Amino acid sequence: MKIALTLLCCISLFCGTQSMLAQKNKNANDTIPKIEKYGLRVGADLSKPLRTLLEDGYSGFEIIGDFRVTDKFYAAAELGNEKKDWVEPYVSSKTSGSYAKLGFDYNAYENWLGMENAITIGLRYGFSTFKQELISYRIYTDNPAYPNETIYDPQEFTGLTAHWAELIVGIKTEVLNNLYLSINLQLKRKVAEDKPNNFDNLYIPGYNRTYDYSEFGVGYGYSISYLIPIFKKNKTTEAERK
Repeated sequence: MKIALTLLCCISLFCGTQSMLAQKNKNANDTIPKIEKYGLRVGADLSKPLRTLLEDGYSGFEIIGDFRVTDKFYAAAELGNEKKDWVEPYVSSKTSGSYAKLGFDYNAYENWLGMENAITIGLRYGFSTFKQELISYRIYTDNPAYPNETIYDPQEFTGLTAHWAELIVGIKTEVLNNLYLSINLQLKRKVAEDKPNNFDNLYIPGYNRTYDYSEFGVGYGYSISYLIPIFKKNKTTEAERK
């Protein structure tokens, strides 16, 4: 999370610098038509390969994409796969599965002439199919005559599903022509899930960690993507409309 917050600050500073430079030339360019690109943007979440390298017991990847529908709205989707080993004092398990998230983004950032950055607010519907493997568990007791005993009885629970809604806030910055770096923060709310008998889902692919005391979860991501322009539109400037 510290890496995500640091990158968020860097991208925000970069966007602000671009805005200041573009504003200086705004008056000179008021009469020039603004060309807006419409197309498919595809890429990958960099946080998951990084976690795969740095975090023991985790592997995952995610493909992202969006398509510009109107001036401000984008249809968006994410597809991914995750595996997570969960080791705690009283239980150890493994989770693996795939997920999809579908929804839209709204660009709340008003670009100056020649800029293609975005500050987005979006909603997603998330769906995951996965399996849980219970490796071992410990029976808790506070009776000193019966010490805690770890039971090794591997069990596999397949065909599990989970559904959730997700609010996502992000920043996209065009670092090269049609090439973007982005970062996002996610707030998730579980809608439904299948739970194994006498066990719980400690981790859900695409949703992340679950909590006994809350139906909410969080997440983050930072990604690289490339825009494939399909067509362009002229957007008149304020000076032209006057």
